[in-house]
Amino acid sequence: MLTGTAELFPGQDETVFLGHCAISPLYRGAARAICDFTGDLVDRGVVGLREHLHILPRLHEHAGCLLGCPAADISFVHNTAEAMSMLAGGYPFEPGDQVVSYVHEYPSNHYPWALQRSRGVELVLLADRDPLGSLGDIGLPRGWSMEELEAVVTERTRVVAISHVQFSSGYAADLRLLGEFCRQRAIDLVVDCAQSLGCLPVRPEACHVAALASSGWKWLLGPWASGLLYTSPDFRRKLRPVMAGPGMMRQQLDYLDHRWNPHADGRLFEYSTLAWDHAAGLNAVLEDIFLRFDAEAIRDEIFRLQDVFLAHCDPGLVRPLVFSPANRSGIVAMLVAGNLQEIMRNLAGQGVVMTGPVGYLRLAPHFYQEDRQMIRAAEAVNRVCAGHMPTGGK
Repeated sequence: MLTGTAELFPGQDETVFLGHCAISPLYRGAARAICDFTGDLVDRGVVGLREHLHILPRLHEHAGCLLGCPAADISFVHNTAEAMSMLAGGYPFEPGDQVVSYVHEYPSNHYPWALQRSRGVELVLLADRDPLGSLGDIGLPRGWSMEELEAVVTERTRVVAISHVQFSSGYAADLRLLGEFCRQRAIDLVVDCAQSLGCLPVRPEACHVAALASSGWKWLLGPWASGLLYTSPDFRRKLRPVMAGPGMMRQQLDYLDHRWNPHADGRLFEYSTLAWDHAAGLNAVLEDIFLRFDAEAIRDEIFRLQDVFLAHCDPGLVRPLVFSPANRSGIVAMLVAGNLQEIMRNLAGQGVVMTGPVGYLRLAPHFYQEDRQMIRAAEAVNRVCAGHMPTGGK
């Protein structure tokens, strides 16, 4: 546990939550910010709203600090799919252009690009590969290879759309390597950071990322249906808006001025009424936590907690996928025998929350947790998995 976190996250003794790659417990300070905003609306309506006009500018500023980029490059969105849909739909594709992605991408980073087939765009999917070289064909997503990416890109490749961290296996792309590869070939790199922002350091400018999007309710510990979008100025200039409304216009509240005069910065994507209560909550998380604690320190503590957990797991019952340091993430996917849904239900009954939507049991602790919780959870996993072993197993 990092110094100073105990007072921010009280009351952790009852349940060990190891599902930060899913929907995380909402940070209490975020809940208070949401209540403050909605309370003013309850009491005063539009007059109360005027007391909170700082929310979006402050969110832009704080998210920019987290990402190491100007506030002008930040947009508040409601989810990753909304962001990716605006990027994919607004990109100036021509028939025959290509987008390269991974065959097992999360749907929010697949469907928006797949939809561009109606414009004559070819979606090229990288095959599933074994980054460890020791997994074999386990029938589950593993990762992808830079070698195949190098082989499939052509002069018609316009975009590489990839997750920083794969939600299924936890395989993390080396963003610096990937970004330099795309920069040298004038390819726009668009990244889904839902499984990295708040867990790993993310610096889009340093990694030549054209755009990235992230949900706010996973590693960022924010409200459900909140998220962030980063776009570089050069990338924004390429896009045509596919969503339009008064929120994106420079004339703001002058609703009788119908000139087409949109903002050139990230407000271009904040096209109409937003969930300001969610923005207030996300802003509180950034201010209280992610601008207070160093991103590298958060990452290192998460990795350390993973190691504590794994050190107390029975290797005869649990087979973890631990990637190289450059490809490691907040998720450790674990192969276990037995019915995964039953295993997760049994764990929940013992006060341990873990998730596994595609066949792995996913370990996803966060920096505010303690060693004793990792040990307790690992012991519970050992007990439950032992009870699900086939007769004569282990």
